[in-house]
Amino acid sequence: MADEVSRRVIEIIAEQAVLEPADVTMDATLEDLGIDSLGLVESIFAIEEAFDISVPFNANAPGESDFDISSVAAIVAAVEALVAEQKGGAGARPPQADKGRA
Repeated sequence: MADEVSRRVIEIIAEQAVLEPADVTMDATLEDLGIDSLGLVESIFAIEEAFDISVPFNANAPGESDFDISSVAAIVAAVEALVAEQKGGAGARPPQADKGRA
């Protein structure tokens, strides 16, 4: 699963940077790749959609966000953690939601 997450995140970042995925290295920063703040926000939205997750990122204060955007590797690691968290909690959430409705 980790390889799939990494591949997809790199594809999303490459698309925003108008690069081939092979040109995106794990140690590159978004700035290195030419991605500006708008491209960052679009990348975050695309990642959320691709993995059905909610990324804890505040575009108004990116330095204060819990989501590490310091490099491609950091983004991949953060997405992997969010995906694992979502899958681990997926079984527990529906019963709680049902109890709240009853």
